[in-house]
Amino acid sequence: MRVVVTGGSGFVGQRLCEKLLSNGHLVQVVSRHPRKASGKLPDECDIRDSALGFIDTPPDAIINLAGEPIAAKRWSEAQKAKLVQSRIKATHQLVTLCEQLQANGQPVPKVMISGSAMGYYGDQGSRMVTEETPPHDEFAHQLCVKWEAAAKPVEALGVRLAILRTGLVLDAGGGALQKMLPPFKLGLGGRFGSGEQYMPWIHREDLVDAIVFLLEKEGLNGAFNGSAPHPATNAEFSKTLAKRLNRPAIFPVPAVVLKAGLGEMSRLLLTGADMRPARLTEAGFEFQYPTLDKALAEILK
Repeated sequence: MRVVVTGGSGFVGQRLCEKLLSNGHLVQVVSRHPRKASGKLPDECDIRDSALGFIDTPPDAIINLAGEPIAAKRWSEAQKAKLVQSRIKATHQLVTLCEQLQANGQPVPKVMISGSAMGYYGDQGSRMVTEETPPHDEFAHQLCVKWEAAAKPVEALGVRLAILRTGLVLDAGGGALQKMLPPFKLGLGGRFGSGEQYMPWIHREDLVDAIVFLLEKEGLNGAFNGSAPHPATNAEFSKTLAKRLNRPAIFPVPAVVLKAGLGEMSRLLLTGADMRPARLTEAGFEFQYPTLDKALAEILK
C-alpha cells in the first residue's frame, strides 16, 4: 500500500516508517520541515510539506500521528490552544485530502489510523478502563475529544477509521523514559505524589505493531486503547525501573511540589487510568512486551 504518515519524524513515527517500508509499503511523510525530517527517516520515504502535496499520488491509507508534544511546556491558555489546534489542523488537512480526491474522481484511502491518547478518559482512579468506560471531563479529555472528532468526517467518504488512544510510549532514545532515566540512574528517582495513580504504558515496538495491525486487518474501526495489558501504578513503575537499574527509588516527589512547578499540567503525573487494550486483545493482537518488567529488560539491556 501507499501510506501517508503525519508525525513521521517523531519518536513513534520514525520506527513506524521503518516498519512500513520493511513490510513492503510505500511511505509518504507529511512534515512542515521536509529537509529536517529527511535526516531522521529512511531515504525511501517521500517527504512533502503538506498532505495535499500527495494529491497526484493518492494514498491507500493514512496514519495520523501529528501534534504538539503535550508535556513540552506549562499549560498556559495559549499553550492549551496550541495543543488543540496542532492536532485539529493536521487532521483537518488529511480530511481535506480525502475530500479533494473524491471530488476529483480519484480513489480515497481505504483506511485512516488516527492518534489519540489515554487522556481521553481523564482521571479514573483505580477503576479498570476499557474503550467503553465513560470519561472524566477535564482538559486532557477535551483535547482528545476534539482530536478524534476532527477525523470523523472521513467515514462519510467511505474511509475506515480507527482511533488509537495511546499510553506512555517506552523505548530507548526518546519518549517518556528519556526524561525519567537520568535521576533514576543517579539513585534519585521515586514515585510522584502517592504513587497510586496508574500509568498506562506500551513498548514502542508493540505500538508500531498495533498500528500496522489496525492498518492491515480489515473490519477494525472505532476506538482502540494502545497500551500494554498490564498497566502499572506510578509506585510500581518507579520500583521496577529502579530495580532494573540496580538503584534505589527512595526520593518521592510530593504532589504539592509538582502542582507548584507544573500547574495544571501536573495532572499528567498525578492522575491516571488503569487502561486495558480490550478491543485490540479481542481482535487477536499479541503483545511482544505485555509486562513492564519484560519491556524494561529489553530497553535497558
